[in-house]
Amino acid sequence: MKKYVALILAFCLVGSACQPGGPGSGSVESYPTRTVSIICPWAPGGGTDQIARFWANALEREFGRPFVVVNRTGGSGAVGHTAGATARPDGYTLTMITFELSTMHRMGISPLTFEDFSCILQINGDAAAILVRADSPWKSLGDLLDHIRQNPGAVKMSGTATGAAWDLARAGLQQAAGIPVESVVWVPTKGAAPSVVELLGGHIDAVCCSVPEAAAQIEAGQLRVLAVMSEQRLESFPDVPTAKEQGVDWVAVGWRGLAAPKNTPVELIDRLVATCREIADSDEYREFMEKTGYAIEVRLKDEFREFLAEQDALWKQVVEAAGYDQ
Repeated sequence: MKKYVALILAFCLVGSACQPGGPGSGSVESYPTRTVSIICPWAPGGGTDQIARFWANALEREFGRPFVVVNRTGGSGAVGHTAGATARPDGYTLTMITFELSTMHRMGISPLTFEDFSCILQINGDAAAILVRADSPWKSLGDLLDHIRQNPGAVKMSGTATGAAWDLARAGLQQAAGIPVESVVWVPTKGAAPSVVELLGGHIDAVCCSVPEAAAQIEAGQLRVLAVMSEQRLESFPDVPTAKEQGVDWVAVGWRGLAAPKNTPVELIDRLVATCREIADSDEYREFMEKTGYAIEVRLKDEFREFLAEQDALWKQVVEAAGYDQ
């Protein structure tokens, strides 16, 4: 794994060194003068990809230049985050950073932390959920957990890469329920969308992801939500009970946000923050998030950075308890 990560870092560093322009190319007032890339570390069709594409379209309208989403998947999120962190700090490569930035450095996946980025804003936070097929014999979270206790190693679950947000969310859920993490076989994928395909195809037994990422299949009656890992029930799915309501004291929320490489000029970050604030306050954004079911959670610049520092400390305990620390 360490050799693989070293290769990822070397590739991304070479790529960033070959990019045209630099921090001093063009004034902040004229930014952008060419296409801006938004790196998405996860697969097309998933929640992060959907939200990234909304922001790309909104920023393109605001700035009058193309903002293009580039999916850089692999390495449990390390490939995309590394590509974003090592890009030239000139504002022409932004990254849709995700929860995994709080954990990957503790797992030996990548040395990256939030300190490798200049924070622009947090844009949302979604609770993890446990989903099964509509024809599953498990009607509640308790049913599933009892089956896992009685048949350790029999249940296959997915939702994202090993050690990524939804894997750690289910690991924390099992710990809170007194079930060893290894009692469930985690099948890594590149995001929630391919995991749902695997679930519907009968290749796995359950998925841990956010409800919005599987909203279409839920509303179509193909999937059943056993529990959400939030403090309170979701407004968009009020009939789904929380894990706490079902006797498991556990909350897990995955976050997403926009960031630029470390050392991006402060004036440029401030311009992006001001524009992003307007987008986050717009009716269009609220309507998009309501329609897709994603929860809005906005923190700007320094507040976002402080939140990331708190998350880094919080998930340290879960990573260690799950045995993923290196």
